[in-house]
Amino acid sequence: MHGKEAIIGPVLKSELGVDFIVPINFNTDAYGTFSGEIERVVDPAEAGRIKCMAACELTGCDLAIASEGSFGPHPSMFFAPADDEILVLLDLKNNLEIKARVISTNTNFAGDLFTDWQDVEKFAKASQFPTHSLIIRKSKSSIEDIVKGISTWDVLQENFEIFFGKYGAAFIETDMRAMHNPTRQLVIKEATTKLVQTLNSSCPNCSIPGFDVKIVRVGLLCKICGSPTKSTYSFVYECQKCEHRAEVKYPNGKEYEDPMYCDYCNP
Repeated sequence: MHGKEAIIGPVLKSELGVDFIVPINFNTDAYGTFSGEIERVVDPAEAGRIKCMAACELTGCDLAIASEGSFGPHPSMFFAPADDEILVLLDLKNNLEIKARVISTNTNFAGDLFTDWQDVEKFAKASQFPTHSLIIRKSKSSIEDIVKGISTWDVLQENFEIFFGKYGAAFIETDMRAMHNPTRQLVIKEATTKLVQTLNSSCPNCSIPGFDVKIVRVGLLCKICGSPTKSTYSFVYECQKCEHRAEVKYPNGKEYEDPMYCDYCNP
């Protein structure tokens, strides 16, 4: 519905040799919209799984992939906006659900209330308009009067004047739907590449694809005092079929942590 097949499909075809189809008249907005008309009532991974199930029912296929995005403050850098993309691949034949997630600060996600056209122009340029579309509405939470997919200066100014005339202000925000946001498309492609890497990781015990990280163990030792830090020590991979596990130490390529990240050396 939002053109994601143009981003995800070629990667899957090139790397996995699969053909892809898009269900006809499949309204994924029914599971939630960024602009708030329909609230997403489940977490992103579950929303992706539900989309996959619905697509399989519509097409008769047993293999589906869905993308779900979320936008807001970065989970560890609260001052920065982030794009949180999850891809879900559902394999009904083998009873597998394989996911990939990318959290990126590469996003133009923003919005504000405006009463002056010059301020609108500054915001639009900072938001990479017109290559990235905008949404205008009465207020931040209003869903009564809203115009999406604005991608030309004339249409933006015309709608700003209409909203300003009706309400005395206009809330303008970035349109985060994939087909209107090239920056988001890059993050979705990154998540797709990560998913392919996971699919190409097979269980050493049963050869089922999707041998992925189940547990991240912290405790990498400080290079100076030898105390355990909060940095990653190892990844524990687990097969969702046979539950075989394997631990990989020092996944980030270092056996000791810099003392600047040690709570003892640098409290």
